[in-house]
Amino acid sequence: MAKYKLLSCSVFRREIEAAIAESKGMIEAEFLEISLHLKSGDLRSRLQEGIAEAGSRYEAVLLGYGLCGNGLAGVRAGAIPLVLPRAHDCCAILLGSLAAFEERFGANPSASWSSAGYVEFGSSYARTVEEALGIDYEKLVAEYGEENARFVRDSLRPAVPETKLRFIELAESAHLGYARAAAERAAAEGKEFVLIEGSSRLLRGLIAGSWDEREYLIVPPGGRIEPSYDRNTILKAE
Repeated sequence: MAKYKLLSCSVFRREIEAAIAESKGMIEAEFLEISLHLKSGDLRSRLQEGIAEAGSRYEAVLLGYGLCGNGLAGVRAGAIPLVLPRAHDCCAILLGSLAAFEERFGANPSASWSSAGYVEFGSSYARTVEEALGIDYEKLVAEYGEENARFVRDSLRPAVPETKLRFIELAESAHLGYARAAAERAAAEGKEFVLIEGSSRLLRGLIAGSWDEREYLIVPPGGRIEPSYDRNTILKAE
């Protein structure tokens, strides 16, 4: 029986818990705060700590993350392999494939969106532009001062306000009613509500150990995660 350690963003908690309940393997799951996306250094540190704690007691460490604004760049495997979906961020993972991400967000990859996980476990109702772009505001302040950091952040934000509220809904969390609440919020803000059907196939494949290397990066012991700057592979192991 396979035994894995899972370190995941809480945005996937409902879907992953459903997959674990149906899994034939043994999965020890740990869910980290969504807010770590805004502090890439802290995210890397927390993941490295979890990887170190796993030691060699499992067959692999599974990461419920994509590249996430380069937040996972430099994360290194310990004594056992690391496995994670080939994805820019949680949006592509919730959609179930890179093809679905390109279809929905390819022309505007930093567009805001929401999901049950963001509503339930996040500090904001939807993914922010800062999270999408991997902007670590505190790091910018430390390096360049608050005024310059504010200028950089504001320069990267869209010049035109969002007119849509996109909500990715998955079967495992649809019963929570967050899509309906999001639609009401969109109407109150004068925005168009767009309901997008998601898929847990990448998350379920990760849990099940079904790691087609076209869709999952497998980092060997001692290797590290790096961006590939290729829209088809996203990540590479070095």
